[in-house]
Order: sequence, then structure tokens, then C-alpha cells
Amino acid sequence: MSELQPGMQGWWQVVQQQGVPAVTRLSPDRCAVTFYWRDPGGCARTSSVRRVWIYITGVTDHHLCSQPVSLERVPGTDVWQWSTQLPSTWRGSYCFIPSSSENDFAPQASCAAPDMQALRESWSRLLPHAVADPFNPHSWRGGRDHPGCALHLPDAPVQPGWEARHPAAAAPLCITWQSQRLQNRRRIWIFSTGEQDPQQRPLALLLDGQFWAESMPVWPALQAQTNAGALPPAVYVLIDAIDREHRAVELPCNDEFWLAVHDELLPLLREHVVWREHPSTTVVAGQSFGGLAALYAALTWPERFGCALSQSASCWWPNRADGNAPGRLEELMLAGLVGKQPVNIFMEAGIREPLIFRAHQRLVPLLRHGRHRLLWRQVEGGHDALCWRGGLLDGLIALWADVPAP
Repeated sequence: MSELQPGMQGWWQVVQQQGVPAVTRLSPDRCAVTFYWRDPGGCARTSSVRRVWIYITGVTDHHLCSQPVSLERVPGTDVWQWSTQLPSTWRGSYCFIPSSSENDFAPQASCAAPDMQALRESWSRLLPHAVADPFNPHSWRGGRDHPGCALHLPDAPVQPGWEARHPAAAAPLCITWQSQRLQNRRRIWIFSTGEQDPQQRPLALLLDGQFWAESMPVWPALQAQTNAGALPPAVYVLIDAIDREHRAVELPCNDEFWLAVHDELLPLLREHVVWREHPSTTVVAGQSFGGLAALYAALTWPERFGCALSQSASCWWPNRADGNAPGRLEELMLAGLVGKQPVNIFMEAGIREPLIFRAHQRLVPLLRHGRHRLLWRQVEGGHDALCWRGGLLDGLIALWADVPAP
């Protein structure tokens, strides 16, 4: 490699052979990571690209980083690169955003606190133009529906069921739910992992169902963990969010949504599938707004939804501007309006999503004081479905630990 000049064809071949991004262990718990992007326009004289922004969840995104990061061009070449250091347990997704502009982000005054809302809005405008790393074969479409790639550092927690080669899984049944209460319609996916003693199968309601059905299909992982005996045969119901506008209204602490689920969706499901209708084995699972919705459903209607699987819950809602102000769910708990009856909760949040993590640090003592059966864990990662996919299965396993396997 030292004999080759950056940008030469042989140099790029060596880079690919060694693996991209390049990961070097610096110590037992620390790694150096170098990202590369090859400019299709060539060097600075022939290319219109002036910036290659890198959006790494929980590293350079708006949740944690106040200054956007661009790869740097190696002078006179088509090589853009950037290096950072991360814990060896880190896992996350990333993408590149090549730009012909030098001014995609408003300049921040050096003496003022960074305007995180403006930064978030700038990223939102840029992300539709994101591209995956062409040298990384592990690409997918993230929760924001833009291309991205997966990066798992050497000591990242194992995610059983999500191995590259998935077992065959039956196709889910997709039906339409026309809600009179909500005045809308959406897709519902129904997936069962076994027919033994169907009246004893637990039920899991997965919010943001379109993501787990289409962007990162969960069926093979669920089937694999059932085949391995880690999960009991169960019924999984994935609820489509329709779109961002409906999601932002229906998921954060919305009584009407959950009354519609109980009064309309569950009767509709009974026409298609059988499960054990008991709160102790009924899980509501969600991420972000969905994680908040899962907690709210279980704490408000424990006689219906006795288990919550909450990941990176937006418990700050609706007070994003003030990370120290209590969110609505915290206010309801402090007032004794929800959480009166103990429920089972599996809850996790990333230490690299500070607004969310601070809200969880306030919420955890309240849940423990209420004697809820709580399993709380901190994740070395950000607001990232690549982390959530492992926690989703871990949470189901933990919440259904007492349900007998076949």
C-alpha cells in the first residue's frame, strides 16, 4: 500500500480488499475508523463536488454533533477520506451526501450556542440526496428512507436472527384496516411463527409496521429465533404509520389511537388469527415516537396492553426545545394519572442520542418507584434502526421469558 499513490487504480483495489470502512483496533476497547469515497468526477479540477458530508448516526448527526462533518479530498486525486475513533462496541449506520455547494449549512456564531434545530432542518434537506457507500456491501434504506450502510465494530453486541443468511419464513398476511374512529385506512401485516396450540400464542403489536415489513423485514429474524427456541410461537401484528403527518399525531400519547386499536383493530384481527388474549403476554413495541406510544399504551391501559417494548422513546415530547423540561408522559406519571398498575417494560436508549437519553434518565426512577417490572439498558449507539433490530428481539425474548417454547 505504501508503494501506491492515493487515487491510483491499484490503490483503490487495495482499499477495497482491506475492507471499507477501514477499521483498526487501537486498544482493547477503542477502534480507528476511516471512511473513503471515490469522486466519479475525478480531482478538484474536473469535479463539481465541493463537500462530501458524512452522516453517521450518533456520531456526526444532529443528535450529537453541532458541526457538520465533511470528508476531505486528498489533493490532486479523486480520493475523499475522513477518520474518527469509536468504542469497539459501537454499531451504526452511515451515508454520504456529495454536494457542489460550500454553504449547505448556515454558519454558526462561534460565541453562541449551536442552533440544533437549524442543523436538524439542514440535514433533513440534504438527506434525500444521500448515497450509500459503494464499497460497503451492507447497504439498506434507513428509517428516514434514504440509502445507508451498516457498520458493526468488532465488539458490537451479537444480534441473533439477523445473520446475513436468513432462514426461510412464510409470507405475512397483509390486510387493510379502515378505522371509523380515526377516519383513515392503513395496511396491517399479520405474521405467525407456529401453529402449535394457537390459543396460547402471545401477541406483539409492532408500530411503524411498514419499516419492519419493507425496509428491514423482520420475518426471517423472528422465525430464526423461534426455530432456535429463544422465542415462543407467537403472533406479530405490524401497524402501518401511513405517513409522517399521521405518525406525529397518532403515536405521541394519543388516546384515540389506542382506543381504535382496541375497539376496531383487535376485533378485525380475530377474523384472521388466534392468540392468547391476556395483558401479560400482549406486547406493544415501538421506536422513537413508537417507543413513547408503547410506554403510554401499557401505563394507561395495563388491563389491555401489559407489556411495553420501548426503544429510543421520544419521552421529551412535546418539549424538544428544552431538554430539561419533563415530557408529557413524565408529567402524567408525576401526577399519578398513569402507571398505577405494574406492567412489564423492556426499555433501551442510546447514549449517543442525548435529548432522548436525558429524558430516560428522569423516567427510569419513576418507573422503578412505581414497581413496574423494568429491564432498562443503555446502548452504545444512536437513534438507529441498526441498533433497534437487535433490541427488538432481545426485548421480546425478555418479556416472554415465562411463555413456554413448543
